[in-house]
Amino acid sequence: MRRALDFAFDHYLLAPLGGAIALIWANASSATYFEMTQPLTFAVNDVGMAIVLAYVAQGVFEAASVGGSLHSWRRAYVPIVGAVGATAGAVFVYVAFIGAGDQVALMQGWPVVCAVDLFLSLAVARVVFQRRPAIITFVLALAIASDVIGLVVISRPMVASSTHPTSTALLVPAIGASVALRRAHVRSAWPYVVVAGSMSWFACFFGGWHPALALLPIVPFLRHEPRNWIGFDDPADGAHATSRHFEYIFKYPIQAIVLLFGLVNAGVLIRGVDAGTWAVVVASLVGRPLGIVAALVICRWAGLPLPRGLGWRETSVIALAASPGAGFGLFFASAVFPIGPMLMQARIGALFTVAGVLLALGAARALRVGRFAAAAEQTE
Repeated sequence: MRRALDFAFDHYLLAPLGGAIALIWANASSATYFEMTQPLTFAVNDVGMAIVLAYVAQGVFEAASVGGSLHSWRRAYVPIVGAVGATAGAVFVYVAFIGAGDQVALMQGWPVVCAVDLFLSLAVARVVFQRRPAIITFVLALAIASDVIGLVVISRPMVASSTHPTSTALLVPAIGASVALRRAHVRSAWPYVVVAGSMSWFACFFGGWHPALALLPIVPFLRHEPRNWIGFDDPADGAHATSRHFEYIFKYPIQAIVLLFGLVNAGVLIRGVDAGTWAVVVASLVGRPLGIVAALVICRWAGLPLPRGLGWRETSVIALAASPGAGFGLFFASAVFPIGPMLMQARIGALFTVAGVLLALGAARALRVGRFAAAAEQTE
């Protein structure tokens, strides 16, 4: 039982579990679903996700530190370039798809395809690549960078500036407090989260930036331990297994958050499939993988070091693993469209991008990548 739970936690399987429950519940009894989940939306999406993104970013930051799988910084730039390529490819295909039709109003939905479901992407990467930490960490870094781009895009700082013109300035004392805590050699994560994190959250909330971004400016100042692996069974867990370490504190609470994230965002009524649906699907499953491949080709041409063992076959699987928008796409769609048919189309499209998981696993099997290469060698 313990091993099963660790496997579920390590692969963030509570997120799709929450999504499956929400999907069934919403279509069986929509009234009770929305009545029960709507009050949770703010707490989960605007507060809880700030903790989740910081938790994941902490692991990526440590992987980019000396001794980590993404060190040096030239290597750490590669997933960022990949995220830019993923976003550009998805947006280009979405705009082209909508432009070829007659529903121009759907054009405003392009931020939806910026989303990458980092939980699904990480799960696929860990299933396929198993103990290849550099590639797994690379996928996670690419996914979170893509979602940060998307969160910035759906933010509304110019709108908020008219009512709270100086709110974003709270980031200055937030970062200042983080610097002061670091210089005072404060090792516990709590002062950073409670003091600096609270100021940063209010700066984002009232300044028009999405609150899920709030803890990211604080992450570089937290206590860090170089690592090669990201997960519950991290071989370097001893360095993190202290009540002062950010990841130790939130190791299990974030599992509840991702379960609730799937629950409050994935309650989609399966009706109203139209152009907006297929635009999101094609942009995510075609545009984003092509953008990632193109970006990594540019990185290789520019001499940036790619993760060890990342050939064209692995690149193809990674690109498909990062194609699902799913939970984050549903999240972004609600921020872009008002309630109505266009929102319904976009949300169903985001849900359909889960097919990217099957495409990634199918490609890994066909190309004999990761665990499938070992399986093929055993049968030969």
